[in-house]
Amino acid sequence: MGFFCLFANELTGQVKAESLSAPDPVRMRLVGHLCAILLFSVFSIPRAYADVTLLLQEPYSYDGALAGAGHVAVYLDHVCAASPVVLRSCETGEAGIVLSRYHEIAGYDWIAIPLVPYLYAVERQEDIPLFADAKLVAFLRDQYRRKYLESLAPDRSGGGTPSGDWYMLVGASYDRTIYGFQIETNPEQDALLIQKFNSHSNHKHYSLLAHNCADFAREVINFYYPHAVHRNVIADLGITTPKQIAKSLARYSRRHPELESSNFVIPQVTGTIARSKPVHGVLESLLFSKKYMVPLMSVLILHPYISGGVMVAHFGYPHFDPAQHALVVDSRWQLGRPMTSADRRAYQNELDELVQMEPRLDSSADSSIQGKTWAELQAGAQPEFDSAGTPVVQVRIGGDVAKVGISRTNVLNDAGSSKLAAKLLAARIQQELRPAMALKSASGDVASDLALLRQLLSPEPGSGLAGNFPPPENSIKRGHTPTAMDLKR
Repeated sequence: MGFFCLFANELTGQVKAESLSAPDPVRMRLVGHLCAILLFSVFSIPRAYADVTLLLQEPYSYDGALAGAGHVAVYLDHVCAASPVVLRSCETGEAGIVLSRYHEIAGYDWIAIPLVPYLYAVERQEDIPLFADAKLVAFLRDQYRRKYLESLAPDRSGGGTPSGDWYMLVGASYDRTIYGFQIETNPEQDALLIQKFNSHSNHKHYSLLAHNCADFAREVINFYYPHAVHRNVIADLGITTPKQIAKSLARYSRRHPELESSNFVIPQVTGTIARSKPVHGVLESLLFSKKYMVPLMSVLILHPYISGGVMVAHFGYPHFDPAQHALVVDSRWQLGRPMTSADRRAYQNELDELVQMEPRLDSSADSSIQGKTWAELQAGAQPEFDSAGTPVVQVRIGGDVAKVGISRTNVLNDAGSSKLAAKLLAARIQQELRPAMALKSASGDVASDLALLRQLLSPEPGSGLAGNFPPPENSIKRGHTPTAMDLKR
């Protein structure tokens, strides 16, 4: 108190001369008011904060076609990794790690991966590709593995890429749409979690029925908030599922409004990789999967008690839609609103006009690329990194090779490949505007992509700033623009 009042006395030197010449009681009142203002300011400084975010991931491939359970991981924004299996506190500017339980990866139970590589298999947000195919994703994953994950997935003899599930450690957003459910924590809780994970054994613990990825996420969330999330014995037959953990956390957040929380969607990267499927619980998978539909209906018809139980379990609980009221994480790592129907129509009209007015998209002096879509061109291209370490693809045009930048930072770099880059942008925008994708695409990103396309089709491609678009309605970060993806309100 004495320090603040001393500082207040110094501040009175800035008061008007007539105030300083006032009687002592008046001057003392001025000092007292300044003390009160300073104390109020000090105690109004926001407390240290952190967040834990559940990342609910849609299923794909066989899981999408059969069970549909998906995957779940936990993102901690103030916890980082000294190695994939040793945790530490984050330093300034670091974006935290994603923790998850995996099956058959070097014998470990859990592995920690930095956020941007976990989502995109690149180290920097500016390197994220605008359009991805299987060849590019395999290249990015393998390059990151060779640099950081050799201890978990060493080369085959001869230096080849190993098989196994290690690929699940990086590049999740190429395969899946991901829903985030965030709730605030504090650094003290993070420190205790770091101590717990570093002091306990980290050996393989996975089992589908009792120790799966959802069980791991449940343990982490309940470490911060005991009994916050739980399995559903009836609807999921006692198995912990990713969707149930997300549903529990969303419900807990609603019951505790004093804890800041939010939910959002991280879109699947546009490209030729098959889109992920909606996530289901156990009974939902049985009811909606074509594989199980016929045998299940036979059981339900023959056993009315089972039929009644299934109907009550499924329809007796409120439906949970992870996308409901979710904002979209855009390319600037901020929360933008999804496209409305009016947005989509306006953007589609603009794209159609650009394509019709600009023959550069549909014709070429070289017959090797004339009439080909960007997806066809990229399928025959070779991915690599440019001098700045940002992904590019080498497209063969007759006897020559053109390098095409495929991220927002380098797509405008080479005027000689602007025709190919324009095809890339047109393909990306067209996919963003598909009805099924519109609700998972940030409106500002589509506007940005159209601006890039216009620049590529201008007489002087590459002029201007890449990626300009209107500011989003909600920033992810509290009070400042993040330098890497930081999942905040």
